[in-house]
Amino acid sequence: MKKEKAKIFIISGPSGAGEDAVIDGLKNTLKFNPVVTTVTRQKRKGERQGHPYYFISNSRFEALIKEKQLVEWAVVYNVYRGCTFKEINRLLKLGQPIIWKVDWQGVRTIKKIFPQAVGIFITVPSYQVLVNRLVKRGLDSNQVIREREKFTKDWLKHKNIYDYIVVNKDGALKKTIEKIGEIIKKEMVKP
Repeated sequence: MKKEKAKIFIISGPSGAGEDAVIDGLKNTLKFNPVVTTVTRQKRKGERQGHPYYFISNSRFEALIKEKQLVEWAVVYNVYRGCTFKEINRLLKLGQPIIWKVDWQGVRTIKKIFPQAVGIFITVPSYQVLVNRLVKRGLDSNQVIREREKFTKDWLKHKNIYDYIVVNKDGALKKTIEKIGEIIKKEMVKP
């Protein structure tokens, strides 16, 4: 049996758009390898090292930057986030589709290094829906939500860097997952 060539799919959208729920849903219909991002924030309840992130200190992250060991990185909500070349090389060797969740800054950088990467932007019908989702999930303080709102407005200015835009409507997560699964399957057969 011929080994599949790995292809990078970037799933991206502002907090509350549903990227994590979409990626979790894709696990039921697609075989892929997720990129594990390295972050400097504290672990939340239920998180552990390597799931869903590699958690390191600011000083260690800054060393990775200095040593040029990161494919991409950014400061998002006052936290360093990025992906190491070591992580991407590990996944490329596995030969399956790679799902990479990053913000718009990461998409721009990744597409410079891996121009064949496919960017999928997940958004919602309106800005107010996004705010409502952030409040409803109850994970963040009002101050953090306001910071996320500001970052989201910046995010929406960069929709043109994506190959696909998918609207994740309330109550239609399954349909959103199916649509993104179809995009991935279609792109996998392209040379």
